[in-house]
Amino acid sequence: MHYVRGKTTRQAHVDIPEGTCEEEFARRGFFGKTSHLYRTAPPVNWSDVEGDLRPQAICATEMPGLGAEKKWPKARVAFLENADVRLHMARLADADADFFRNADADEILFVHGGAGTLETDFGPIAYERGDYLVVPRGTTHRVVPSQASTFLVIESTDEVALPDKGILGQHALFDLDVVTVPTPPSAAPKATSAHKVVVQRAGRLSTITYPFHPLNVVGWKGDLYPWRINIRDIRPIMSERYHLPPTAHATFVMPNVVVCTFLPRGLETGDPGALKVPFYHANIDYDEVLFYHDGDFFSRAGIRPGMVTFHPQGIHHGPQPQAVLASKTKERTSEQAVMVDTRRPLSLTDAAMKAAVPDYHKSWTNKETR
Repeated sequence: MHYVRGKTTRQAHVDIPEGTCEEEFARRGFFGKTSHLYRTAPPVNWSDVEGDLRPQAICATEMPGLGAEKKWPKARVAFLENADVRLHMARLADADADFFRNADADEILFVHGGAGTLETDFGPIAYERGDYLVVPRGTTHRVVPSQASTFLVIESTDEVALPDKGILGQHALFDLDVVTVPTPPSAAPKATSAHKVVVQRAGRLSTITYPFHPLNVVGWKGDLYPWRINIRDIRPIMSERYHLPPTAHATFVMPNVVVCTFLPRGLETGDPGALKVPFYHANIDYDEVLFYHDGDFFSRAGIRPGMVTFHPQGIHHGPQPQAVLASKTKERTSEQAVMVDTRRPLSLTDAAMKAAVPDYHKSWTNKETR
């Protein structure tokens, strides 16, 4: 049953009553039951937060140890993890002689910087800045940079899939024709020496040595393969008169994880009463992680490319005050960011804590940390 009580607006996110702010209280990451609460003060205007719920900002590309290891997968530094997903940053300047196979997880490699080739069982895929590389569990592969490369790596214990686009149709967000899949060489590479494949299973590494080149596939067919898409080929869904929830920007889905891509888009200019910034919301069912890739992150001050914000379920978050004011004259956003929402709580690693921004949780109320 749907009820309306007290001072509200007739349309969510539009013409919010004067002297109030709107909070979306929603299950299943905006897909489930929802209520809107009209508060007299933003729910982020706390004086302090102690314990695991404290929001965090992490200088992810400045974590200790990043770039120190020259071999994959040890070149990756984890910063958040749970039973379903592990998030890493990785930096690699030169190709590792060994190949890698993840027996634990599918992987999404987001190219934050650099260029090169991902060599796989199925053939090579060239990569560049802004690419998503999706590597199914069990695929033997090797990262071969032509330029020093930095990646956000998302390991998922479940299969990475595309979201159901429903009434929008299958060409929404991106047409499958923009997806790149690998083509194998007509002849297998010749082995000049023994080749090693490092395999991750149950979090531990084993090594298999072959007297021939392990990428010896000369043909393949089927619907399971590594693939690539660049964020420039993703076309955001927009509404001139209604602020869409983050789930409208979903790029990949797993049973307990959603990956969204926020890209430059027009703001809500079709109605002067329409909300332009993300609404305040309580993370009821999901932890929320945002990796900032490029552009002007207008809902957050003090954030630069290569940083990560982490807002755990159980605490509110939303735009900082200066973002609300700035939005009144803005017509477009230029941000490029990757969001990872997880159904199960995430844990910060030691490396993440060492790169955390002090007092980020005060950035909604403390002018000095905005």
